[in-house]
Amino acid sequence: MYDPNNKIVKLCAEGMELEGQGRKDEASKHFNQAWKEASNEFEKFTAAHYVARHQDSVENKLKWDEIALDIALQINDGTVTGAYPSLYLNIAKGYEDLNDFEKAKENYELASSFTLHLSDDGYGNMIKRGIMSGIERVKNNPKNS
Repeated sequence: MYDPNNKIVKLCAEGMELEGQGRKDEASKHFNQAWKEASNEFEKFTAAHYVARHQDSVENKLKWDEIALDIALQINDGTVTGAYPSLYLNIAKGYEDLNDFEKAKENYELASSFTLHLSDDGYGNMIKRGIMSGIERVKNNPKNS
C-alpha cells in the first residue's frame, strides 16, 4: 500500500519520527510540505491525514480529517479502505468534542461499519475499542437525550 520510496510517504515518515522525538513544530512542517507537494489523490490523502494531527483547534483538526476522508473516498480502489474506520473515528471524536452528538453518533456508526477492513492486530483492536468507547460515550451523554 505505502511505497517507502515515495517522496510524500518519506516526508510523512520523517514527520512521524520528529513527532516521536517531541519535535512537533518540525513534524508539522514536514506534513504541511507533504500536502503542498502531493501530486495525486493517494499522496494528498496521506498528507491530509497527518496534517490533521497537528492542528491547533478541534475545528481545524475536524476540517483536515474530513479532507482526508473525502480524498480517501474518491480513491475508491481498495488501497485505503483500511483507513476508513480510523478516519470516521477521528471525525466522530471531533464532532463529539464540539458537542454535536448527532453527527458524532453517525460517524462512530460509520466507523463501526468499516471495521471488517481492519486487521486483527494491536492497531485494529485499538481502533475498534476507540469506536466502541465513542459510541458508548455519545449514547450515555445527557446532552444527547
